[in-house]
Amino acid sequence: MSWKTRLATVAIITLAIFAELAPALKINPINLANPNHSKAAALTPPNNQSDVDARLVAANTKFGFNLFNTLSKQQPNQNIFISPTSVALALSMSYNGVSGETKQEMTKVLELTGMTPQEINAANQGLQNSLQKVDPNVQVLIANSLWAQQGFSFKPEFLQTNQHYYNANLTELDFMNPQALSIINNWVSQKTQGKIDQIVDKISPGGVLFLINAIYFKGNWKTPFDKSQTANKTFSLTDGSSKQHPMMSQKGIYGYYETDTFQAVSLPYGKQGALAMYIFLPNSNSNLATFLQQLTPENWNEWMPEFTNINGTIEIPRFKIEYEVELQNTLTALGMAGIFDNSKADFSPMTDDNVAVDSVKHKTFVEVNEEGTEAAAVTSIRLTRSGGSPFEMNVNRPFFCAIRDNTTGTILFMGTIVDPQ
Repeated sequence: MSWKTRLATVAIITLAIFAELAPALKINPINLANPNHSKAAALTPPNNQSDVDARLVAANTKFGFNLFNTLSKQQPNQNIFISPTSVALALSMSYNGVSGETKQEMTKVLELTGMTPQEINAANQGLQNSLQKVDPNVQVLIANSLWAQQGFSFKPEFLQTNQHYYNANLTELDFMNPQALSIINNWVSQKTQGKIDQIVDKISPGGVLFLINAIYFKGNWKTPFDKSQTANKTFSLTDGSSKQHPMMSQKGIYGYYETDTFQAVSLPYGKQGALAMYIFLPNSNSNLATFLQQLTPENWNEWMPEFTNINGTIEIPRFKIEYEVELQNTLTALGMAGIFDNSKADFSPMTDDNVAVDSVKHKTFVEVNEEGTEAAAVTSIRLTRSGGSPFEMNVNRPFFCAIRDNTTGTILFMGTIVDPQ
């Protein structure tokens, strides 16, 4: 079977030179013609991004692969499309409000050991600024926001830090007002150009804060695909079946890398090619699961310099995907359990009240067609007051009481007290 007709599963797509991950999709392989090997110039940004801290890029890359690989194990044989940059930025804002063991866990999972909070914040500020101006012909928009329960007390330093380094807009809302949901979701829709119109579907009774990051990406291919060349062709699925799907095709010179187990291609965006989509295709005698075992930060860093400019033919599917996931179980599996535990979460730099995270929701959108790629991501971290709203209970009249073993449910004693002695 020729490379042109063989179909398999793509392993991962990256939407930025900083390892902005995308998910398991499927493509047609490349057909080489007259190879002309030279290092792919498009892989090197035209300008030195000196304002980006390499330690943060390395940390985000490690965290991104750990997050993606854990999700892949939790959701096998499914389309997965995530923005680790969006998740990392939202968690970094939360990081400014944690202390003690909670902070230690987050530091380890986010791979930030060795960096001070000030260095992390400054690096994130530099990264956001850099990504939004990396190529004038490619649109990258990043926005952050804090939505606080009206009247709830947060420490000024926590709010000011996120406003300064993340340009996070702070809005106080009455979460009991039904309009609160639409106000937050309207912001999300605006910042993602309408591609994601909802991230908050409910507000818990004890909800006190939403930390939200939104990323929007739109880039036209450096060399667009000819729509007249798009045709329905066979696309192989992971279960062994196949379907007919629109496949785009193109000939040209691409950054290309090949091993005994996969092929990979770099498809640049804009005039400068500073941002590109990387597509990895397991060989027909292998599969996606096997490739994902190789997908480590170390291998990724080894693979990137190996792309060379080669003349060839590429066929990829035209597709549009919407993805949504609650990340609590995934982050817990990575070792970040404390932020979700009411009895352990330490958010003392954020507030004097007892609060904990009860949701980390992530939604993405991506559309790949002949013109280019449009993608969006939103991450929402919801904090609630531990145990609900503060209350007062003055036991100054007759009452019922019981002593219960909560492990077995056994009631050891019960009674009514009408006249304390």
